[in-house]
Amino acid sequence: MIATVSAVGTVGFYVNGKWETPQGRKTQPVMNPATGEVLAEVPFATEADVDRVVRGAHEAFLKWRDVPVVDRVQPLYRFKALLDRHALEVAAILTRENGKTADDARMEVRRTIQMVEVACGMPTLMMGDSLNDIAAGIDCKTIRQPIGVCAGITPFNFPSMVPLWMYPFAIACGNTFVLKPSEKVPLTPARIVELLHDAGLPPGVMNLIHGGKEAVDALLHHPLVKAVSFVGSTPIAKYIYTTGAAEGKRVQALGGAKNHLVVMPDADMPKTVEAIIGSAFGAAGERCLAGSVLVAVGDAAGPLLDLLVKRTKEVAVGDGSKDGVEMGPLVTSDHCKRVAGYIEKGVAEGATPLCDGREHKAGASHPSGGYFLGPTIFDNVTPEMTIAKDEIFGPVLSVMRMKTLDDAINLVNQSPFGNATAIFTSSGKSAREYSSRIEVGMVGVNVGVAAPMAFFPFAGWKNSFFGDLHAHGKDAVSFYTEQKVIMSRWF
Repeated sequence: MIATVSAVGTVGFYVNGKWETPQGRKTQPVMNPATGEVLAEVPFATEADVDRVVRGAHEAFLKWRDVPVVDRVQPLYRFKALLDRHALEVAAILTRENGKTADDARMEVRRTIQMVEVACGMPTLMMGDSLNDIAAGIDCKTIRQPIGVCAGITPFNFPSMVPLWMYPFAIACGNTFVLKPSEKVPLTPARIVELLHDAGLPPGVMNLIHGGKEAVDALLHHPLVKAVSFVGSTPIAKYIYTTGAAEGKRVQALGGAKNHLVVMPDADMPKTVEAIIGSAFGAAGERCLAGSVLVAVGDAAGPLLDLLVKRTKEVAVGDGSKDGVEMGPLVTSDHCKRVAGYIEKGVAEGATPLCDGREHKAGASHPSGGYFLGPTIFDNVTPEMTIAKDEIFGPVLSVMRMKTLDDAINLVNQSPFGNATAIFTSSGKSAREYSSRIEVGMVGVNVGVAAPMAFFPFAGWKNSFFGDLHAHGKDAVSFYTEQKVIMSRWF
């Protein structure tokens, strides 16, 4: 049994160093969203499956935690080399099952590899502190130790990168891991786990299962799972956090967003427009860092919208694997209908559609039957409108107009979300004021997607994050370890 399939087949579980084909389980088709083609069937793990996998991971942990950290990172060095070698292959699989363009997929795989690169530095990252003679003849030091079996529950929109926000750090820290990726996109994470297997990781250290709520709940309630990492919508993130924390687990749960892009009149409009296009419509808007509300300050709206509407109408929508395509399909038929419903809601509530993405539905322009919507821009959006408040998770941009920077800051700070935001300006004073006063965890200055590199944390605030320690960066080392203080005196 192998993880991925070239024809329709079953995606496997990876358990204790071996691939297996679960029998007698509920399955769901994995679709190519650009064509409607069935790529594979994914089996859903049961509670009994989860129990078996976690117990095996715990047995592996009892050995893995004693492996010196300099030896634990050696498979990760080999893993990184394999990811480099197979990067284009992984990106192609990603495009087939997720729909994002080939360029976007390749950039995601590059970010994936960067996570492994940082985790390879664990011999330094895990270092503690020490101080001799804190009192007469007494020395003190801190050490970091692994915590046990860790679980990751990951979304459809970044099937390569987001799982690797988690398990390279956890494994390098001395833990073992169980990954439950989105059932919509299991092929990419499965292929990457194949490469990790080829890198020589010991059996049981990394495990992969698939499934839905039954598998998630089994992980949340299993007594041998010590930490849970999650990325997804805010309602589910809150459920993951409250359920896992009630079971005494360490939890980091990254939720949804409503990210504002603030444009000042002194912004470089052509460059700002390109940044907005990438932020709002890149990956079909299916990103928790996507800009979904455009706030035009003062006199910025006129010149900004003239350029933005013209450029948006030029965006090429189609199969992400084809040359020249700038935006691919949405991930499923149901999600496509959901986003189209928000466009209808925007029209019904009185917003002005400057670009209507419903013109790009499958049909004359996309006879393949894929799940397509084009980029949409609404003007004259007010704060009480649904499209101004809800996370749409699609290529829909709502334009709001504010008189001053103070007004824009107050608008953004009223949002219950606090994931990312950006300001576009030539004024250092405006940029500094905005960065300082805004109640958002990741801020871009003339950067449309404020995505931190692997050595910084993914720092969402408010209802965009539940927990204390964020994903990757130094926070990941703290999350996947317990700190111990040792005081010594020798007679």
